[in-house]
Formats: sequence, C-alpha cells, structure tokens
Amino acid sequence: MKKTAPLFVIAAVLLAAACSTAPRAAKPQPVAKSAIVDILSFNDFHGSLAEDPKGKNPGIAKLVAYAKAQIAAQPNTIIVSGGDLYQGSALSNLTYGKPVNEILKLLNVRLSALGNHEFDWGADRIAGWQRDSGMTFLASNVYDRTTGKPVAWAKPYAFQTVGGHSIAFIGLATMETAYKVKADAIKDIEFRDPAKSAETWIDFLDAGNAPEGRPELIVALTHLPSQQGKNPGVVEGMKELDELDALCKVPGLAAVITAHSHNLVSGLDNGIPVVQASYDGRALARLSIAFKDDGSCSITPSVLEFYKTKDRITPDAQTVAIYNRYNDQLKPILGETLATATAEITHNAATENLTPLGKLVCDMLQKAAGTQVVIMNGGGLRRGLAAGPVTVGDLYELMPFDNTMVTCELSGADLKKAIDHGIDSSDIERGQFTGLVVTWDPNAAYGSKVVSMTLPDGTPIADDKYYTVATNDFQFSGGDKYTVFSKARKARDSYIPIRDLLTKGFKDAGTVSPPAVDSLKAVQ
Repeated sequence: MKKTAPLFVIAAVLLAAACSTAPRAAKPQPVAKSAIVDILSFNDFHGSLAEDPKGKNPGIAKLVAYAKAQIAAQPNTIIVSGGDLYQGSALSNLTYGKPVNEILKLLNVRLSALGNHEFDWGADRIAGWQRDSGMTFLASNVYDRTTGKPVAWAKPYAFQTVGGHSIAFIGLATMETAYKVKADAIKDIEFRDPAKSAETWIDFLDAGNAPEGRPELIVALTHLPSQQGKNPGVVEGMKELDELDALCKVPGLAAVITAHSHNLVSGLDNGIPVVQASYDGRALARLSIAFKDDGSCSITPSVLEFYKTKDRITPDAQTVAIYNRYNDQLKPILGETLATATAEITHNAATENLTPLGKLVCDMLQKAAGTQVVIMNGGGLRRGLAAGPVTVGDLYELMPFDNTMVTCELSGADLKKAIDHGIDSSDIERGQFTGLVVTWDPNAAYGSKVVSMTLPDGTPIADDKYYTVATNDFQFSGGDKYTVFSKARKARDSYIPIRDLLTKGFKDAGTVSPPAVDSLKAVQ
C-alpha cells in the first residue's frame, strides 16, 4: 500500500535503534515536550499478588513500589501490560481478578494486550475488567466471527501522550490463543495474523486517518512470544509460528513489547527494539525513547530485574492494604491444610517429559476416574509443591484452571498418538500421564518418538483395541493441539472440576511423596 508520508527507518545500534530518519508531522501539543520518554511494561502477571519469601516472586506490593520509584525518577513514563494478568493464584481466581484490577488502577496502568488467559473465564469479563481497572485492552487482530469485524470489547489501537509526545500503541494477540484456551470460550472469536494486522493499522495511522492525528511513533503492545537470541542484543521469535520475526519486518513499527513465553528479553529483531519482562511480576521492561530536535528519536530496550533486590524494597502501603483486605476474607478457605508433602514435588514440563507432580496428579485422577489411563497437558499444571503442608491455596496455584474431567475410550493407535504428541514438544508444555509404560527414542522426529507402549502389567497396547482414558475438557476439545480426542468414543464430561478431585485426593492421601517417573524410558 502506498504511504502518504515517509515511514520510520529503524537502524540497529547495539541495544538502541533509530525511530525515524525524518520527523513525523505530529499533532501540535499544548505542553512542552520532554527529551526522554519511558515505556515500562510487565507481562504474564498471573495474579501473583503475594511475595514468595523463598522464591523469585516479589509480590504486587513490591512491584508497585518499584514502579513508583521509576516514575518518580522519570515522570515522563507510561506503564502498560503484555496480558495474562488475572489467572493463576487463588486470591485472583476466586475473585475473578478484583484485587488485580484495584491495583492496576492504583498504578495507573493505561493499556494491556490480550493474553490467552484473559479468555479462561470467557470474553464477557473483559469489558468489566476495563471498567474496574481504568485500563484499555488492545487487540487489532482479534475478530468477531459473526460480524467479521474487530471485537467490540477491545480497541485495535490507542494514542497516549507522554511527555508531550504522541505515541500510538497497536494491540496484538498470539494466534496460539486458538488452541491455548478451551474451545467453547473462543468459539465466536478469530485470531488473525499479527504481522498482517499490524501492517493494516500502521498504514491507517501513518496516513493520518485516526481522529487523534498522525503519531510520532508506533509501538506494538503484544502477547507474542519471544526469546533472547544466541548473540548479545539479538531477539528471536519462538515456537512453530515465530510471529515476532514477521512482525518486526513490517515498515513503520518503532518497537515491540512481547509476552507469553515468560522470558527476560531485551534487544533487537530486524533492527526493531523488543522487550519482555519475565513473568509473575519479577521484572519491568523498559523502552527508553530519546527524542531529538528534528523529531527523530532513538529507542533503548532494557529489562529491570528488580526481583534480585526484592528484599531491599519496601512494599507500597496502599497496595498492601488492598491485598490484606482480600486475603483476610479468603484466608479461612485458602489456609486449610489438605496433606503434607514429605519432600519437594517438582514440575518442569518445559524440559521434562514426565514430572513427579504430573505423575502424582495423574495417579490421583486415575483413582477418581477408574480408567486405565490418564493424560494431562503439562501446561495445565502451573507449579510444583514445596515440602510441608499442602493447602487449598496451593491447589489453586498448581491447577488454576476450572477444567473438568472427561472420560472416554481411545484406540491403541490413537492412544499412542496422544502420548507421542506430548513428548519433547517445543510448542506446548510436555504431556503427563499414568497407566502406561512407554519407551521412546530421543533421536526420532517429533510425533514419532514412541517405540513401545504397554500397560503396567506388561501387556502390549494393541492398535485396534480400545482403552479407557481420563483427561480434561480443555485437551478433549483440542486444546494444546490434542486433536486425537476427536476420534474418541463413549465420551462423558463429568462436569466435576479437576481441582475438586485433587482436593479430595490430597485429603484422602494425607501424606504425599514424589512418585517415581520411570514409566517413561528413553532407549539407549
């Protein structure tokens, strides 16, 4: 599409990039313009309100205190979010994000991308979150299937005036949302290509078609994954879609804020500054924009890993008061002890094909369901358990999703495909299971790694025989690309939340220990 004015030319200079070789025709501002403007961002907060004294999570009160200190040092600062704000902790889940919204409003978070977990409780909550937080969700590539138009409850872009400068933010959701959320929650929503949507809206903004005029620069506020590259200062996309690389080739884009992959990211992709601030409120990403007299600018990306000094940060008093109000209300419920863990029970499904926690959970569900096999997606379990008391609050953080248990029958051939799908995946967290003994080949291609599979008594799994299987409704409906369940027979949704089944399982056990994970064996 022919442009009506010159676009920015982005130049890679270590960790800085030039915004424009020529000034934009910005709308006149009534206030003096600052030479420096900062954009602070955080992402994948997941309702992590409480500090973890033994871990890396600083808690929301220290995040707010640190952010306020940054603003005091540089008043020409705006704070935005990369999405996935609410789902993840008991305090947030049980209140559908109410304390998170109060604190977002306190901190004056202006804008947020739409994360995949914003859809976990249905899209109808998004409008209320915007009202309660005073924040606007941006999503230029999220469309209503019935109207063929962008969804009404999010905006494709928004202008912000910071330090007298006009900055436009374009919102982008990852297309992974289509299989990272229960199908029913997004059945009327379409997630389109981020780069193509960005190009459409950059053309629109660059042509001066917005009522606000033509911005001085355009920033993509996204929930797209990214990772630090092998070379210093280089950023890369990740997983099979690699949405970031295509986005960073769109002309006219000044910078990209990423999320979703829970990484610390600061550098350049195709000369475009890219940042990401880990997860659980552990860091803030910063895009520092230096404006020149001729209207051009340079952008320096960085990440402030303040979790490393969290013990020296005084919690923000207003935030503590908000947290305590909700915590006091829910403490009697969340503090109930269900069992005792004799040792730490770990869950690292990003790197381990079968984890102790995954095996323990599948064993408990097998007992509840009475099936031969249980299969769970690794990403459905969010953390392990520390040694000591296991509380109701722990289970909400371990299993924050309101998924229900589904039972069905799968043929041996399809059962093999389901297990194979979860082994060594780079696109999803690795699958968890019980009721099988599986031998696999680490050197085989993904999807063809299973060498042999038997029941625990040594009976080989026959391709043409059917076996009883329990899973969750997210997987059963194709979540995490487990499409094999479409071939299941005799399916029945129990409509019982898996968290409730685990609550009973831990209570009945009383004491739990890390189980052996030797039912998945690699060939030598």
